[in-house]
Amino acid sequence: MYTVLAISCHPDDMEIACAGTLLKCKERGDRVVVCHLSSGNQGHEIIMPDELTAMRAKEAQKSCALAGFEWMYGGFDDLEIYDNNKEARDKVVDIIRKVDPDFIITHDPDDYMPDHTAVSRLVFDACFTATLPHYQTAVNGRARMVPVYYMDTLAGVNFNPTEYVDVSDHIDKKLEMLNCHESQIVWMRDHDHIDFPDMVRTCCRYRGFQCGADYAEGFRQCQVYLKGTTKRLLP
Repeated sequence: MYTVLAISCHPDDMEIACAGTLLKCKERGDRVVVCHLSSGNQGHEIIMPDELTAMRAKEAQKSCALAGFEWMYGGFDDLEIYDNNKEARDKVVDIIRKVDPDFIITHDPDDYMPDHTAVSRLVFDACFTATLPHYQTAVNGRARMVPVYYMDTLAGVNFNPTEYVDVSDHIDKKLEMLNCHESQIVWMRDHDHIDFPDMVRTCCRYRGFQCGADYAEGFRQCQVYLKGTTKRLLP
């Protein structure tokens, strides 16, 4: 029915914030493409960046394979993503042009870390730039102007959803996908002292309380000119 492009920063961000929604999209017949822009190479205290880059790519591919999603990598390393940067913007333009989505899901511009907020702004810039027929990048052609949905921040801090998706029937699969990211479950335990899968389940339960579901994911649509729609695109 639709082509959905989820552009996240790190390999596990999709599982945290929107995997249940993407599973519902896949279930209704959508093409689902997941792209993490950054390698996640700084996400461990012991494993060195080069080794971790390869490890996290395998974890992301395993998760996407479980769900039947297409997987892409944007080519950045952690803390090397900057908005207002032509080279970075053009990489995201190429991703959008290649996929030509009906809608995009990405980070909220007020998320908790610089890589997340830079990705959000890059996607905002690139999804307009990708529609310009005479703007030349590595990928020819142009994408359509489509709606953008911002996914929840980590733990929902400073995020008020305008739309909810009931993921009650997909919460177990979502967590199974998250558990593919074994390196990060250890990192979050050692670095942030939290049980990460339990935290993600709890956050989905909290969003569920807000909308009358057992478990839910929350989104906020980007409300700017030409990105509105009369359709309900989220499942």
